Amino acid sequence: MSELYSIKINSLQNKPINLKDFEGKHILFVNVASKCGFTPQYKGLEKLHQEYKNKLVVIGVPCNQFGGQEPGTTKEIQEFCEANYGVSFLITEKIDVKGSNQHPLYSWLTDKNQNGIKSSTVKWNFQKYLVDNSGNLVDYYFSITKPTSSRITKHLK
Repeated sequence: MSELYSIKINSLQNKPINLKDFEGKHILFVNVASKCGFTPQYKGLEKLHQEYKNKLVVIGVPCNQFGGQEPGTTKEIQEFCEANYGVSFLITEKIDVKGSNQHPLYSWLTDKNQNGIKSSTVKWNFQKYLVDNSGNLVDYYFSITKPTSSRITKHLK
């Protein structure tokens, strides 16, 4: 079993998310922010979620480490996502995706020693990490890669 599935993280509502529940599906992790130039990607993420929900779990991960662009409270983040983008995919608690307080999820996603595939650095909001249906890192995509890009969807066919 992939180590990914043992990592603990909570939902925006502070309820534990069991990543093991998603075994058998791809997972797209995206560090999200409400006040970013890439924020309209919420729309594409929701489209991806709807179109591939039998094969893919989209998980938004709020983070305030890039330009202070996710300053909101849990309630504000949830209201923003629902009201502006109709987001129905899973959103986690706000975490750090880099630095000394980096969440274990992002330690795994960004460290080859843990994920066995490649190391990376989260450069900005809306960087995407795709994990296959067995919990193995497939690849990561910088913010400019649209959620519905064939670079991502080719793995879901």
